[in-house]
Amino acid sequence: MSKIIKKIDREVRKNTVKRCVEKNIIIPTFEQLKNPELIPEGIKEELKNIGLWDVNPLNLFRITWKNEPTKHGGGYGDVNFFEIPREITGIKARVIGLVGKFFPTGSHKVGAAFGCLVPRLVSGEFDPTRDKAVWPSTGNYCRGGAFDSVLLGCTPVAILPEEMSQERFTWLKEIGSEVIATPGCESNVKEIYDKCWELREDPKNVIFNQFDEFANPIYHYNITGSAIEEVFEKFINTGKEKLSAYVSATGSAGTIAAGDYLKTKYPKARTIASEALQCPTILENGFGGHRIEGIGDKHIPWVHNAMNTDAAVAIDDEDCMRTMQLFNEKTGQEFLKTKGVSEDVIEKLELLGISSIGNLLSAIKTAKYFEMGEDDIIFTVFTDSMEMYQSRMKEELEKKGEYTEIRAAVDFEGCIAQQDIENFKELGYRDRKRVHNLKYFTWVEQQGKTYEEILEQWDEEYWRAIFEDEVVYFDKLIKEFNDEVGLLKKYE
Repeated sequence: MSKIIKKIDREVRKNTVKRCVEKNIIIPTFEQLKNPELIPEGIKEELKNIGLWDVNPLNLFRITWKNEPTKHGGGYGDVNFFEIPREITGIKARVIGLVGKFFPTGSHKVGAAFGCLVPRLVSGEFDPTRDKAVWPSTGNYCRGGAFDSVLLGCTPVAILPEEMSQERFTWLKEIGSEVIATPGCESNVKEIYDKCWELREDPKNVIFNQFDEFANPIYHYNITGSAIEEVFEKFINTGKEKLSAYVSATGSAGTIAAGDYLKTKYPKARTIASEALQCPTILENGFGGHRIEGIGDKHIPWVHNAMNTDAAVAIDDEDCMRTMQLFNEKTGQEFLKTKGVSEDVIEKLELLGISSIGNLLSAIKTAKYFEMGEDDIIFTVFTDSMEMYQSRMKEELEKKGEYTEIRAAVDFEGCIAQQDIENFKELGYRDRKRVHNLKYFTWVEQQGKTYEEILEQWDEEYWRAIFEDEVVYFDKLIKEFNDEVGLLKKYE
C-alpha cells in the first residue's frame, strides 16, 4: 500500500485524461527522466524546435539533469556538471557540482515539483478542472511548481516570502501564477505554513508542501542520486578515487536525499547538511534570518531522513554574498586570473547562484575537517545560476560601492581561502536522534502529523520503502494514465 497515494479516483481521472487530450499532454515516467534515452524518438525530434523555458507540455520531458546546455532546441547528453578547480578551492580534494541551470526554469526544483504533482494527477487525487495547485516555497520550488502546473493544465498558486529576489516574483506573474507574498525573508517558513492553513479552508486549494511531500526527496533519491553516480563512474573514477562526501543545503530535505541513494552505492560516503550560520537549526537548534536564498530553515522537514545525515556545517551568508561578487564582477574575475583560474572556468562561475556558493563553501570546510586528499571526491549541487540574482548584484553594489581589486583580494582570502573547521559538527547516533526529534514540535504539535509516524521514521526500512518502492508505483500509474490518454501512439 502506498504511503503517498491514498486512493485511485477513476471519475476524476476522466477529467484529467480529457484535459491532457485537449492540451496534448504526455507525462514522462521517472525512469525516462533518469534515462532520457528511453524517451520516444519522435518526442526528441519535436523538442528540437522548443525552447528550454517554453510553456510547452513536451518540456516535461526536460525535467532531467541530462539536457543539452542550450536555451533552445537542445537534445540530451551527459549529466551537466562543473568541477571547481583547486585554484579556487585551495584544497586537495576535488569538488564537483551538478548544474541546475539547464533545467526548465533554471533550477532542479522543477523536478521536485513534478514529483509532487504528477502522482496526484494520475491517481485522480487532484482534479485539474477544479483544484488549484498551491506551492509554498522560499523560492525555486514554487517557480518549478508553477511551471509544471501550467504545462500539466493546472492552475498554480505560489507562496513565497516578500523579501525574496524580484526576479522570482516577476517570472511567476509572467507565467500566469497567482502570487502570495508572506512576511519576512528566507527563514520565515512558519509564515508560509500559516498561509497554507488559511488556504486549506477551501478544499479546492491542494497544498503541495515540499517540506512534507515525500515525492520531493523521491525525485532526488532516484534521479539526482543516480546522476551523481553516473558522473563519478563515467568521468571521475579511475580506480583510486573515492566518492567521499555529498554536500547539500538542507532546505526542504529534497536534494539531500541524493545522499541516501549514494550510501547504497558508496557506503563510506558522508552526507553533509549545509545551513546558514545566521540560522543554524541542525548545528545549534538555532534560529534567525539570512540571505542564502532557497534553503529554508528554523525547522526540520518531515521528509528529512536524519538517520543518514553525517555532519552539519554552517556558512556565513556574508561569505556567500561577497563570493558572489568575486565570481561575477569583472574586477573579481580579473583577480581570479592572477590566481591561475582559467578563462573557461571564469565564464562558468555564473552557474553558481547564492545557495550554490553556500554548497561550495561547505564542501571546502568538509574537506578541511576530514583532512581529505587528492583521491577524495566531494559532490554537491549547483541548484540555480546567477540568472535569478542580478537584482542582488545591484543591491550589493549600491550598498558597498565599487567592487575594487582590493575587495576582490580580501573576499578571496577571507571568504574562500580562510574557510576553516569552525561551525562544523559530526553527528553521532544521539546527535541524529536529536535532529529527528526536532520534527515533533513543528509537525506533530503544529501540522497534524502523528506521534506514531514520527516513531516509525526512526527505521531504515521506512525510508527504503518510500525512496525505492513508491517510484515504481508512480511509474505504473503514469504508464496506465498515458495509455488512457492515447497520445503516445503517434510517437511509437
